[in-house]
Amino acid sequence: MNRSYLSSLFFAAIGMLMITACDKDESRLVLQPGDGPALQASENTLVLEREHADEEAIRFSWTPADFGYAAAVTNTLQVARKGTNFEQPRERIVTAGENSAGFTTYDFNSLLLALELPVGEASEVEVRTRARINEAVEPLYSNVVQLTVTPYAAISYLYVPGAYQGWDPATAESLVSPTSNGIYTGIIRFPEAGSEFKLTPARNWDDSYGEDEPGSIVLNGGANIKAPRAGNLEVTVNTNDNTIGYTDHSWGLIGSATPGGWDTDTDMVYDNANAVWKVTVTLNPGAFKFRKNHDWSVNFGVQDGELVEGGPDIAHTESGTYVITFDPVAKVYTMVKQ
Repeated sequence: MNRSYLSSLFFAAIGMLMITACDKDESRLVLQPGDGPALQASENTLVLEREHADEEAIRFSWTPADFGYAAAVTNTLQVARKGTNFEQPRERIVTAGENSAGFTTYDFNSLLLALELPVGEASEVEVRTRARINEAVEPLYSNVVQLTVTPYAAISYLYVPGAYQGWDPATAESLVSPTSNGIYTGIIRFPEAGSEFKLTPARNWDDSYGEDEPGSIVLNGGANIKAPRAGNLEVTVNTNDNTIGYTDHSWGLIGSATPGGWDTDTDMVYDNANAVWKVTVTLNPGAFKFRKNHDWSVNFGVQDGELVEGGPDIAHTESGTYVITFDPVAKVYTMVKQ
């Protein structure tokens, strides 16, 4: 067998190996990188206090990741409950080129509450840095830093300026997050389907959320958000995953004393700031009840002077216009004649 023939066989085999390798490589490029970031924290134990909300509470710093060649790297801090293997971390993307990031007490407390940690109690969390070039290259992770943290109870708001109230953030209804965990709820009365609005973190237009597709919001972008239908809707916004959803949630008066009789509810309007339902209505002598979502499955009447679910009709004897306030949680109501 001559050398020319053997050489041909050799290069043919090499070619087959290269084709096979290409077939298996698919779309992810696996490199032989150097070291991941080396992460450290300025504190390892934190007891957060509302009085220091605007002060820096903790700072993380890390060495640059070494991918074996020069490249633009995006660093992301990941914080997770200890023992979860970072399955559902809270993340903060760091400005390109920076190798440290600080958190104010308020911001870090909000992040911890988003992990649903108990307030006023010490919990353990883990922090790491993920360095990434692009989706085609495997990321590098830092060492894991252990922290013992005690968050405090907090409350935060999103405001809902829109066509229903004249697009004025200063007077807009609000959505409430009792623990500042990024999930806000509130009840807004929209006059019509498609009524437009936006969401603002403060009572101004400095920053606002718009809608980039149904059910998905984006900060400082997107179009006006549109209510899916008219009426009182419980609006739930999750700023952790930038979603918005709606549930029917209304209370009204129904009965012979009301304008709609026993056939049509007189809808009340929710006061998010005081967590009560209100309506100004003209009543005649007769009876009425409070009814949820235009349905008899949940209703309130009065028994032995107490407002109870499913109780007897509420008797009314004097005609006039009344401001009625109703709290279905505390199970109380008031009537003030105008």
